[in-house]
Amino acid sequence: MTDFRSVSFDLRVSYRQAYLVDDTDDAMGPDDLLRDHPTHPVGIIRVADGCAFLITGLHTGTVGFSVTVADHDLGADIDGYEDIVEISFESEAGRVSVHEWGCEKFHELPELSAGPGWYRLRYHAKNMDEAAEVDTSNEIIDHYLLQIWPESESVPRVVKSTSGTLAHWRRPR
Repeated sequence: MTDFRSVSFDLRVSYRQAYLVDDTDDAMGPDDLLRDHPTHPVGIIRVADGCAFLITGLHTGTVGFSVTVADHDLGADIDGYEDIVEISFESEAGRVSVHEWGCEKFHELPELSAGPGWYRLRYHAKNMDEAAEVDTSNEIIDHYLLQIWPESESVPRVVKSTSGTLAHWRRPR
């Protein structure tokens, strides 16, 4: 039997940024979050100390955002998205939320299915190049799906890469 819960919302971004934050995290360390994995770069999602840095194509405005929390891997939506990457994430609280830039507004998510522990984050992106070209918009251009399920820590990986935006963020800095 599959157990999963999904939520969707309009997400306001600034500087192409949003954050997945563990409920025990007191402060985000932006320096750590700016670094991609040194040997397995995935570009558009980075994790450090109970926080994931989510990069969008749109610089400033509103993006479509969905999150699915499941008890196991539901599989990637290969046909529905242009870019898909995965990375491990440790939750101390077993609860996370998505924060808009500046952390003044956040979106509550369903409780993580296995409580505290290791999870896999699969970040799907669609229309990143189009949104990056527009730069600023309150009309939704790019869409994102974040899947979260329990899984032991493992190396990050790129599942699908088609956009120039993902290629840009994967380049060594």
